[in-house]
Amino acid sequence: MAAKRQVPYMSALVACNGGCREGKDGQSCSYGCVACSLCVAACPFSAITINENGVAEVDESKCTACGRCVEACPQQVIHLHEAGNFIAVKCSNRDKGVDARKQCDVSCIGCGICEKTCTAAAIHVVENCAVIEEKNCLSCGMCAVKCPRHAIYDLRGVLTPVR
Repeated sequence: MAAKRQVPYMSALVACNGGCREGKDGQSCSYGCVACSLCVAACPFSAITINENGVAEVDESKCTACGRCVEACPQQVIHLHEAGNFIAVKCSNRDKGVDARKQCDVSCIGCGICEKTCTAAAIHVVENCAVIEEKNCLSCGMCAVKCPRHAIYDLRGVLTPVR
């Protein structure tokens, strides 16, 4: 039997896209998903798997937002988000731009373009990484379209390619 969803419904989101797996210049991201599978084991609904990039991935249709994966994640890259908001930051790297760029092709570098673009003041750069205030977000996607590093994107794949 499927779990009842409240509207607006929440779902877990992994704030890492796996671009740091290559570790450019011999560096790797210390903020990303480490594919430890603790979240997979903690999820009672089998909503989380490890994808081909070595990153935890959530199946929203199975997720009930119980938060067990959030508690289990040693990297703290999983958080609950409003599933009706399709715009997400898929990076947790807090290093400054130059260092973040060395670690990942799609890391947030804290440039602030998203912040300047957002007409709802829903996105801010905090510790060199973009953070969306979902209660203010209009899901217009302008931040995702303007992000030069593609760290912000549309989870539906409408405004940006799904990664």
